[in-house]
Parts: sequence; C-alpha cells; structure tokens
Amino acid sequence: MSEVVSTPSRVPTVGFISLGCPKALTDSELILTQLSAEGYQTSKTFRGADLVIVNTCGFIDDAVKESLDTIGEALAENGRVIVTGCLGAKRVDNGDNLVRQMHPKVLAVTGPHATQEVMDAVHVNLPKPHDPFVDLVPNSFGVAGIKLTPRHYAYLKISEGCNHRCTFCIIPSMRGDLVSRPIGAVLTEARALFAGGVKELLVISQDTSAYGVDVKYRTGFWDGKPVKTRMLELVQALGEIAEPYGAWVRLHYVYPYPSVDDILPLMASGLVLPYLDVPLQHSHPDVLRRMKRPANGEKNLERLLKWREACPEIVVRSTFIAGFPGETEVEFTHLLDFIREAEIDRAGCFAYSAVSGALANDLPGMLPIELREERRARFMAVAEAVSVVKLQRRLGSIMQILVDSAPGTGKKGGVGRSYAEAPEIDGVVRLLPPEKISKTLKVGEFTKARIMAAQGHDLVAMPI
Repeated sequence: MSEVVSTPSRVPTVGFISLGCPKALTDSELILTQLSAEGYQTSKTFRGADLVIVNTCGFIDDAVKESLDTIGEALAENGRVIVTGCLGAKRVDNGDNLVRQMHPKVLAVTGPHATQEVMDAVHVNLPKPHDPFVDLVPNSFGVAGIKLTPRHYAYLKISEGCNHRCTFCIIPSMRGDLVSRPIGAVLTEARALFAGGVKELLVISQDTSAYGVDVKYRTGFWDGKPVKTRMLELVQALGEIAEPYGAWVRLHYVYPYPSVDDILPLMASGLVLPYLDVPLQHSHPDVLRRMKRPANGEKNLERLLKWREACPEIVVRSTFIAGFPGETEVEFTHLLDFIREAEIDRAGCFAYSAVSGALANDLPGMLPIELREERRARFMAVAEAVSVVKLQRRLGSIMQILVDSAPGTGKKGGVGRSYAEAPEIDGVVRLLPPEKISKTLKVGEFTKARIMAAQGHDLVAMPI
C-alpha cells in the first residue's frame, strides 16, 4: 500500500467516526484534539480522507454489530482504517483479536483510552504535517481540547475503568480497574470549558462515586490550593468554578454509596444541579447478589427517600435490567413495586442481553428472549406511568431552560431542557413561540419558561 506524503500545499485528512457511550465520546475528543494540534484536518466522512479512525463500542451485541459494520463500511469506502475503543480490546475464544479476525485489512487496532497508541498508528500511516507546539488548535477549548458536543455543553470524564465485577458487564476487562484523573487536571479542564462558553458540564466515569478510591483520596493541588481527590471535594470545586459563569454541573453514573449523601446539601443550595444518574439495575436482593452489584435493594430505597428529604427537588434517573438469568416473577414484581415506591423520575430498561464474555451467561435459569422482552415492556409501562405523574406536578411552575435549538431566534419556538433533563437520554422541554414580540431565544443561553403541559416524556413551556 502506497504511503501518503504530506506537502505544504496539502493538509492530510483523517475521517473520524465515534460510536458508543459518553465515555467513548471523551476518548474521541482527546484523539481529535491531538490530531488538530498536530495539524491534521478531520472530517466525519470516509471518502476523500487519507485514513479513517473508528472509535468502537463493544458492550452489547447490537453495539458490536454496529461497530463491525461501520469498520466494514470504512474499509469499503476508504480502505485505510484504524480501530480504537472497547471493541478493539475484545478477543474471541482462541485469544485472537475480534476486530482483526473479522476485518484483517485494518491498519491498526487499539483498546479504549489509548490516545497515544492511536496517534502512533496515525504517524506510521500518515506523517504529521507540523509541530504541535507551533500552531494553535482552532475551535477548541484551550487545554480542554476539541469537543464533539454542541458548544454549550460538554462531558468531563473524571476517571477510567471500574473496580466492580458485575456479572453482566465486561467493561473492566476492556477498560481496566479504576484510575482516577488527578484532581488538578480535572478542575483545569472544567475551568477551560466554562471559560469557552460551556453552560452545562456533565460529569462522567464508570463509577463517579468511587473517584479517588484508587489513590486513597490523596490530596492534590489546583490553583495553588490543596484539594482532596474525592467526589465531595471535586463536586464542590466544580460548582464553585461554574457559579461565576452561571453554568450547570450535572452528575452521571453515581453509585448509591453512603458518601453520596454528603453531595445533597450542595444540590439543595443550588451549587450543582439536583439531578443524579444512579445505575441501580434491579431492586431484589437475590438478583442484585447474582449480579454482584455493590449495593442492596432495601438500602437503595431508604437512601432515595433520605435524598428527597434533604433535597425535595432532586430528580433521579436510573437504568435497570429485566429478565436477568434466574429472575422469577416474584423478583420481577419486586422491581415494579420498587419503581413505584421509589418514584424514579426517569427510568430506562434493557432486556438482558447475553454479552460475550459476561459471567452472567453461565448462571442457571436463562430466560427465553420473549419473556425478557415482555418483562421489559411491562417495566417501561410502569416506569412511564410514574414519570407522567412526576411531570404533571411541574405544570404551572416557572423553570430555567437551557436552549438547545431555536430556529430563527426562536420566533416559532424551540427545544431546551430544564435541570431535570440530561441531553439525549431524557425528555426535552418544547418551547412555544414567545407571546412577547421582543422575546428571542438563542442556542446555548438560558431562558425562563412557564410549564404549560406534559406530552409523554416531554414538557411544553411558554418562554417568559
């Protein structure tokens, strides 16, 4: 294969496709930042690029298929493909790399959070055009780099990997054990994002509550001040950095450890959003035991009730699995009762999927796929009924809305979100055309709006 040689008149171009979850998205952002820093041009298309990078997902079977299909498309349309991400770490039964077995013509394969390995592969196949320390990176957030999200919100990954060994999950085998980022680096990136115009910072990791466990909560430094590497100190510092910018801080992937209780006063005071994304997965203690989850169902319910006492406005979203191996009708009914009693504001549910390599596949009592899907549908019916009741309680209230879309300065309305809706995973607030002629809406800015109606998972509001 002939080597592409960069010349002063031709900027080498790298096509880039990012699949999977927000954690994979932040990996993509790091790679894109480095590519831009080194002078490569990037695009979202295969054709016309000198090579293509595909950041893959390998969590569930549908994601594996999408990733393999995308690699195949890139090879067919471009021919020069580098693969990274979770699927890149997966192996088949004989130990061979899955991606290389399915697509032997790829140029290189790396696992997740492997920015340097990806760049090394790029350098071998497409020499860099200039010194990264000479030119400024366009459209970036300074030290925070390039973001693939809309300009007004961004994900901030605080750690990599996970110490849990849940039987349905293979993420630790792909991303390794917990590795917390230095708190000074996290806070420096956050400030750069806010200074660059980000109005909503979404904190992500595999286990946000465990931040700092791996380094025994050691004291780091930021702006010349000591700061403990722990979730409480991190969240407080993020809220304080966001405050002068009038920006939001939203927490995701928060396991319900007792230490999370300390965050609730920060939410009640308005320093960070009263919103928690808590991956509960189930409620019945026997199912949780088979899942090897780090929490007990009864304690979760008690904790949720205490959270609402400490911060009545708190919104809790969660994800669950229906039809886990061995799940009885009694255990499933326990889950439905839990959803009603806990009043989970936003709930998603997956029918159990036998992910290759997951220990749960070997548990006795694998349920027929039809029963798993039927239970998922029953779960969603209950969850949606709970959500509708919670949304109805907001009718007539005035809420602060972050505008995500506003064609023609919002004269015909727009779309936004309140503190109760995270981007892409929750509902939205549909903004009606403003009654006042002088009222305009602008993407990335806040507006006050009166909640007029609830439609399914969404709210309808009148800007005021």
